[in-house]
Amino acid sequence: MINNVCHIVAMPYPAKGHSNPMMNLCKLLASKRQDMLITFVTEETYTSSGTGNFPPNIRFSYIPNGILPSEESHTKDIFSFGQAVMSKLGAPFEQILDGLQTPVTAILTDIALSWAVDAGNRRNIPVAGFWIATATEFCMKCHLNLFKEKQFPTDLEEHANDVVDFIPGITPIKVSDLPRFFLKNGQSVALDDWTLEFPISKVQYVVCSSVYELESHVFDFLRSKFDFRMYPFGPLIPYFELNNNKPTSTPDYIEWLNSQPRSSVLYVAMGSIVSLSSDQTNEMAAGLRSSGVRYMWVGRGNTSRLKELCGELGLVVPWCDQMRVLSHSSVGGFLTHCGLSSIIESGFSGVPMLTFPIAGDQFPNGKLVVEDWKVGWRLKKDLLGGNKLITREAIAETVHKFMDINDNERGELIERSKEFQQILKGAAVKGGSSDANLDAFIKDITQGHGH
Repeated sequence: MINNVCHIVAMPYPAKGHSNPMMNLCKLLASKRQDMLITFVTEETYTSSGTGNFPPNIRFSYIPNGILPSEESHTKDIFSFGQAVMSKLGAPFEQILDGLQTPVTAILTDIALSWAVDAGNRRNIPVAGFWIATATEFCMKCHLNLFKEKQFPTDLEEHANDVVDFIPGITPIKVSDLPRFFLKNGQSVALDDWTLEFPISKVQYVVCSSVYELESHVFDFLRSKFDFRMYPFGPLIPYFELNNNKPTSTPDYIEWLNSQPRSSVLYVAMGSIVSLSSDQTNEMAAGLRSSGVRYMWVGRGNTSRLKELCGELGLVVPWCDQMRVLSHSSVGGFLTHCGLSSIIESGFSGVPMLTFPIAGDQFPNGKLVVEDWKVGWRLKKDLLGGNKLITREAIAETVHKFMDINDNERGELIERSKEFQQILKGAAVKGGSSDANLDAFIKDITQGHGH
């Protein structure tokens, strides 16, 4: 029996926004086959942070404590944390890999972790690169050379409205919607961080957290151009636990939502890593307070300060179960930083979005939400450059209109959000595109196709 086991070693990038979607994928894979064994490599803090129930065929191997800086320092200094991940985790990962008793069928790793990809290549183990963003961004990354060849300016101050229309496979995109990374001096630049190694030539498979139907033209183009096999598995969110795990307790914030009118609450959450500036936080709080709209804001480390600013229509919580909140009937909108998991969770719940990207791939994600999928509006209307404040007046006006049940444009947005919801749910059901891709991926890695 032990030799017939399909054994996958999963190595996520060690941040919640990466490890949670990979765990959701591992749970889906584990549910497909009883003889599937998954070794999930993580820090000891991961399983104790309330990340849900784990099937018996998912086991954990732990990176020794103290190798990486704490999660708290990650949010303060993304650059140093990233350098530590790239320079310090390779050796402990290889020790774990070589100490496993069951032969390894494949390595599933975040595609940015080149040391994990190389470890698989050296041992002749097939590698599946996990891409935690959209196919659109993957396609951009594969064609970075075109920006250099065309000497295309990506300066945000002067060229924000210039249109990039030369990347095959994707719809035209403005410079202001390109992935953006902040430099130490407070200036933001498009594409700067993308010079990092991107080892697509070294992986046999690419698994992606997007959904085929949302970007079918991009997936079709990528499949025609590259040798590796690409499988969209989205939505990689804990939707399968909504029905299975009936909550035993009702948190205060759910009690609060239970007492609000249907579709009246704007849910506000800005992700788990990058934070708003102090000035923008003040404007946001004042704008929400004067919008006249009920709202629930996940404040993370800022919770006590935000409670003082929020007024009587707002509820501030340090953390919440986001899927439970978005699927609650009182929630009628989501003000989001546009991380892909948040977009998918909102879409899966049929909730329209107000987009407020802060960094990285959130900018092209926001563009897809507003322009391609048409399930949201921009909170930043005509904001050029990287760092201008959105005023409380602009926030109050947009939020008020966005949540106004009598507004015709909102009515159209709700209709499209319901259609979007059906696409996402359809991909996940038995026989849907993502379900079929899971079966194809398991078949390919067990039979060695693509290697």
